Amino acid sequence: MKLVFHRPDHFRPTNRTSTYRPLPFRFMRWPGGEVLLTNDVGEFIFLPTDAFSAFAEQRLTNTCAVYAELKAKHFLHDSASTVPLQLLATKYRTKKSFLEGFTSLHMFVVTLRCDHSCPYCQVSRVNEDRTRFDMSIETADRSIELMFQSPSSALKVEFQGGESLLNFDLIKWIVNRVRERNKTEGRDIQFVVATNLAPLTDEILAFCADHGIYLSTSLDGPEFLHNRNRPRPGGNSHQVAIANLAKARTALGHDRVSALMTTTEASLRYPKEIIDEYVARGFDSIFLRALSPYGFAVRSRMAFRYETVQFVDFYNAGLDHIIELNRRGTPIIEVYTQLLLQKMLTPFATGYVDLQSPTGAGIAAVVYNYDGDVYASDEARMLAEMGDTSFRLGNVHQDSYASIFGGARLKAIVEGSCLETMPGCSECAFAPYCGADPVLNWATQGDPIGHRPTSAFCAKQMAVFRRLFDLLRNGDAFTRELLVRWATQVDTREAVA
Repeated sequence: MKLVFHRPDHFRPTNRTSTYRPLPFRFMRWPGGEVLLTNDVGEFIFLPTDAFSAFAEQRLTNTCAVYAELKAKHFLHDSASTVPLQLLATKYRTKKSFLEGFTSLHMFVVTLRCDHSCPYCQVSRVNEDRTRFDMSIETADRSIELMFQSPSSALKVEFQGGESLLNFDLIKWIVNRVRERNKTEGRDIQFVVATNLAPLTDEILAFCADHGIYLSTSLDGPEFLHNRNRPRPGGNSHQVAIANLAKARTALGHDRVSALMTTTEASLRYPKEIIDEYVARGFDSIFLRALSPYGFAVRSRMAFRYETVQFVDFYNAGLDHIIELNRRGTPIIEVYTQLLLQKMLTPFATGYVDLQSPTGAGIAAVVYNYDGDVYASDEARMLAEMGDTSFRLGNVHQDSYASIFGGARLKAIVEGSCLETMPGCSECAFAPYCGADPVLNWATQGDPIGHRPTSAFCAKQMAVFRRLFDLLRNGDAFTRELLVRWATQVDTREAVA
C-alpha cells in the first residue's frame, strides 16, 4: 500500500485573516472566563476565551489589543526575519543556564551523630558516642579530589550531619585542604556549615570568622514549638539556639547566619507566630518548608500526619501575614515564593535544585556520605539510610569521576526528570516554573517519573502557583509591586537543600 502525504498547505486554515504562526505554548482555563498561556521561556499572558480561540485558530488580526503583547512575549511570529526566534532561543538558553557549570554544590556528610532527637529528622541520625559514623580523612580527601574535577568555576562546600559540628576537627581539615588546593585551582569557594548551633564554641566561631564560613541553622518558631519539634537533653533547644545565634552573629556578621524551619503537624496552627519569631530574631526572610518523607520522619510517621491541603492553608496564611508585615513597614521575604517568582517574572534561572528541569540532583548538587558513598542529592542519601540505594552514584574509593558523574545511574536520573517530556507535566501551564524530583517520586510513589494526579508535590505546586498568579492578577497595587520586587532583587536567596 502506497502512503500519500499531503503538502503543508493542506493543513493551513482556509479562513485565516492573519499571517502569523503560533509559537509553542501551554494553556490552562482560568476562573472568570480567561485562559492562562505560558511558554518555555516563562512568559505568560491572560486572554479572554474568545481572544484565545481566535489566536489558536489563527484568526487573530494584528489590530486586536492583545496581538502586540502576544508577539512581544514570543507566542506568535509574523515576519520572515529570524531575529525574534534567535531572541527566543537566547531566552531559553538563559533559563537553562544552571546547566553550564555542572555540579557546584558539594555536600560533605561529616557525621551522622547528633545531640538532638527531632522526630521529623530526615537523616536517620545516631547517638553522639557512635564515632564509627564519622567521615574519615581519607574519605574526605578523596571527595575533595572529585569535587575539584567539577568544571564549575564556583564551588560551594556544605557540611552536613547529623550535627556537623560534632566532627569539627574534620571540618577544619577539609577547609584547610580545600583552601590549599584552591591556590592552584583558582575557584570561587564558599563554605557553609549546617548546624543546630548547640555545640558552638568560641574556637569554632574564630575559625569560621577567619575563613569566611557561613552557618545555616534551624529555627522552627517560638520557644514552645521549637522545643517540641527539636527536643534535646535539658529541654532547652530554643534557648540554646537563640543564645548561640546571637554569639554567631556577633562573631561572623548578621548576614552570615541563616535559618530554616520545618512545618510539622504542630506547626500548622501557628503560621503567624512562626513568622513573628523570625522577625523578632532579626531575620528578613523565612522558608515555609513542608516535611520530607525520609529518615525518622517516616519511622515516626511524622511525614504523613497532615495532608497537602493543610500545608497549603498554612502557606497561604503565612504568605498573607508576610505581605501584611511588609505593608506595615517590616520587610521580610518568603523564600520559596521568591524563587518561584524569579522563574515567573524574570528571564533568569534559579540554582534551587527542586525547581530545575532536568533535576539538579547530581548535576547541580551532590552528596559525599560519611562512608564514601556518593548520592545524587541529600534526599537520595536520606533514602539510602532507609535501605534504598536506588540513587547511589558510586563510592569515592572505588569509582572515578567519569563513572560517578557520567555513569548510567546519573544519566537515567537526568533523562527521567525533564518536565518537557514527563506525562502530566509536558502539557501543564506551570511547567516552565516547576521542577522534577525523581527521588521524591520514587520514595512516595515507587516510580522516578511519578503519577501527577496522586502526587502530593504536584498538588502543592499547583496550589501555590494558582495563588501567586491570582495575586499578580488580582492583588492590590502594593502586593503586586512587592512580589515583583522580590523577584527582581539581585541577591535572590536560595535555601540550603
